[in-house]
Amino acid sequence: MNQAFVYDAVRTPFGKYGGGLAGVRPDDLAAHVIRESVKRAPGLDVERIDEVVFGNANGAGEENRNLARMGTLLAGLPVSIPGTTVNRLCGSSLDAAIIASRQINAGDADLMLVGGAESMSRAPWVLPKTEKPYPAGDMALASTTLGWRLVNEAMPSQWTISLGEATERLREKYAVSRHAQDDFAAKSHNLSAAAWDEGFYDDLVAAVPGTDLVRDEGIRPGSTAEKLAALKTVFRNDPEGAEAGGTVTAGNASPLSDGASAAWIGSERAAGLLGLEPLARIAGRGAHANDPQYFGYAPVEAANKALAKAGIGWDQVGAVELNEAFAAQALACIDAWGIDPAIVNRHGGAIAMGHPLGASGTRILGTLARTLQASGERWGVAAICIGVGQGLAVVLENVTSTSTNTNNTGKA
Repeated sequence: MNQAFVYDAVRTPFGKYGGGLAGVRPDDLAAHVIRESVKRAPGLDVERIDEVVFGNANGAGEENRNLARMGTLLAGLPVSIPGTTVNRLCGSSLDAAIIASRQINAGDADLMLVGGAESMSRAPWVLPKTEKPYPAGDMALASTTLGWRLVNEAMPSQWTISLGEATERLREKYAVSRHAQDDFAAKSHNLSAAAWDEGFYDDLVAAVPGTDLVRDEGIRPGSTAEKLAALKTVFRNDPEGAEAGGTVTAGNASPLSDGASAAWIGSERAAGLLGLEPLARIAGRGAHANDPQYFGYAPVEAANKALAKAGIGWDQVGAVELNEAFAAQALACIDAWGIDPAIVNRHGGAIAMGHPLGASGTRILGTLARTLQASGERWGVAAICIGVGQGLAVVLENVTSTSTNTNNTGKA
């Protein structure tokens, strides 16, 4: 079986809802990271790209009609390069990378460009189609920005609660306090700011032409748990701030965001096609599903499955990129894994940087590959929770490492 490798990754800065990228269509965001990926591959003959696979969670607006294909054409790549779009909600672009890695493993491809894009700012409102013309009553618009809409009445009501209420139930189940959530969120902001200041993201991020945004727009340096504790809860009316009421706030949850990301996935032969050396081998993959209202906990078993496929244990993992949909769900996952929180999101996370749904999976994958390269650690895990009760995870093996520390022992 051929091995699949991550060769490079690039993304846009992530913009706030209605912020610095709100004027850019999602298919143009996709085209931008496709063009940037091509520019960063010095040996590339674009005709050798086997396929483009992109993730997108909305699909109801300007990104419709197959985002991967639209982005490829807008980027000026040959019309002969096929493209397909994946929708696994928040996990869409990580799923794109998993799909590409399987094609590499099977020998069906040598070079795949994967990624994802989302403009939550530009997500449209939609009307349900009436069963007959000229209905007498009023019709309500449904927002496609986030969460359930046009819900099937056959769905049990406990499954179709909001993502925020689902997180409140998860933190109750796993005893995650408001203070722990606010402390985690503050660290996300401060780690993100420090990583930008230290230049970690300089080679991972490419500004979008025609915009002024050069860094992730949502980062608030100097955040503290005490400052975040002053924010009101969003999903439960709890003026006293009691634990029995709400704990999820705008400060300890990821914001609505816009952005795109991309990565090269290829076989060993792809090194010659790209003119690049591989960063990491995709050593294990995992998917898991549980009750929809506990979607935030699904990465726990997804990552455990991926580690089992890689033939290693948590004691050998040196770095984790866990998408921070909400602080409460991230903390519950970290606790379930029994790992040192210091190895998780050491360069910040989605609470600070943003979570443009379809782009987040490739963001964490690319960040993990570069983190392993910078630290010399051998093994890393990228994991993400997904609305409606799913989780995905990928294990990376650092192929640039010569380190022999404790975290770098294990099966190949």
